[in-house]
Amino acid sequence: MRHNVSKVLPYAPEQLFRLVGDVSKYPEFLPWITAMRTWNARPLGDGVTAVDAEAGVGFSFLKETFATRVRRDAHNRQIDVSLISGPFRKLENRWRFLDAGRGATRIEFEIEFVFKSRLLEGLLRSNFNHAVDKLIDCFEARAEALYGQSNAA
Repeated sequence: MRHNVSKVLPYAPEQLFRLVGDVSKYPEFLPWITAMRTWNARPLGDGVTAVDAEAGVGFSFLKETFATRVRRDAHNRQIDVSLISGPFRKLENRWRFLDAGRGATRIEFEIEFVFKSRLLEGLLRSNFNHAVDKLIDCFEARAEALYGQSNAA
């Protein structure tokens, strides 16, 4: 399954990059993230850092754990996430934070994943686009809570 979202938010690219890149805080504002553990944080050079993260997720009928590698590139304002382990055969996502002028940012979010279980994938397929939109809404609400209603003029 694959989904792309592009949305302009009234916050600086650096603010949104920091918000999305701080994966240890996800349980505070993403309702389906029940736990988060990070390890192996390291600089990769020239404004690029990486951290490994294990997330516990819980939905009404689903409780799972999966681990990802999060690569944060501050110069290009891009965050790439790739699968280490979990219920997926494939999991990749990318966040890009582009200056939209007047203190705003265009977020481009791409996600693609394939579950190991066809049954699980079938169950989630009908709600996938809604779940991605809800994810973006949660980040937008968190930005407002942290940074106020708007930086844009």
